[in-house]
Amino acid sequence: MNKNLDKLQAYPFEKLAALKAAVGAPVTDQPHIALSIGEPKHSPPAFVLDTLRDNLDKISVYPTTKGSSELREAIAGWLDRRFELTGIDAEEQILPVNGTREALFAIAQAVVSGGEDALVVSPNPFYQIYEGAAFLAGAKLHFVNCSAENNYLPDFGSVEAQIWERCQLVYLCSPGNPSGAVVPREQLRHLIELADRYNFVIASDECYSEIYFDEAEPPVGLLQVCAEMGRHDFARCLVFHSLSKRSNLPGLRSGFVAGDAAILKDFLLYRTYHGCAMSLPMQIASISAWSDEGHVRENRRLYRQKFDDVLEILAPVIHVRKPEAGFYLWLKTPINDLDFAQQLFSRENITVLPGSYIAREADGINPGENHVRIALVASPEECVTAAKRLRRFIEGL
Repeated sequence: MNKNLDKLQAYPFEKLAALKAAVGAPVTDQPHIALSIGEPKHSPPAFVLDTLRDNLDKISVYPTTKGSSELREAIAGWLDRRFELTGIDAEEQILPVNGTREALFAIAQAVVSGGEDALVVSPNPFYQIYEGAAFLAGAKLHFVNCSAENNYLPDFGSVEAQIWERCQLVYLCSPGNPSGAVVPREQLRHLIELADRYNFVIASDECYSEIYFDEAEPPVGLLQVCAEMGRHDFARCLVFHSLSKRSNLPGLRSGFVAGDAAILKDFLLYRTYHGCAMSLPMQIASISAWSDEGHVRENRRLYRQKFDDVLEILAPVIHVRKPEAGFYLWLKTPINDLDFAQQLFSRENITVLPGSYIAREADGINPGENHVRIALVASPEECVTAAKRLRRFIEGL
């Protein structure tokens, strides 16, 4: 067996299941409300489902790993409109993938050369795929803590030169999971300059970029900053996007990676052997989703409503902040996060994710401790009900 498998920890939701099992069944008969997993529960767009059904006969055709030119052109059009690019090359700078999760894992296997000094830099807390991808690519991890003191943003300026000299890949998540913090333009420019100086690849996970609250101020993206700098080759820069959050289609497993053509050429070669082509019915359905913004605006409206309602309920009893983007509340807990999550489940039958499960100790602290991640993915009615129960729980502590 690959010896690096021994480095993998249990996935956060396995730990959470054990934490809940330790207290048995909840002491209340209230229905369960799950707010731990970032799985959108809004209705998927009907026109996308119709398109999928209308093209099921094409399941008999082997798809190409590179995807159809029509899909890549639809993605290119969306990128140009959304991030004010000046004509990204659909042929060389875009590659469809089966959701961002598998692509974020696979990119490390393709770009990390391994060896004793190989290093991957990651925010902390982080999406667990980054850690597993780094370990299985034969690299070590350097975590950059994201805490309230730095507005939950990774302070890349604090990373020493000797770390950058060993770095082969940086994982970036903006808007952040779990905080919703958006990395500003100046920090993205600084990171791009560091990548040029030390020759590492930036993998920017932007799967929450379309869940934001001010229609006039969408989150900035890595390729957008590249274009503003005149770097239309997007050298060393890759972005990862998905229809899961944007269009409430997590089961479609449809996304893309875009950016540096030279990296994508080799990544395509890797993926050809990996065997991960998207089926034609899903490609055609994806074209319809990337080509429409009306359903995405409605999606944002629902999240705005839920955040407004939930914050109004919770604000009198606990300090809570509305994130810049995304659909998580990153809540600082008045007691240990494991105790908070366990007792909340036992007393109110609500499941939230302890913050320490999605972070690691670095520089003497675990920046996820004494926080819980609350995913406002349920219906507006369920979110309000959950907020009322959560307020009652906090008042009783």
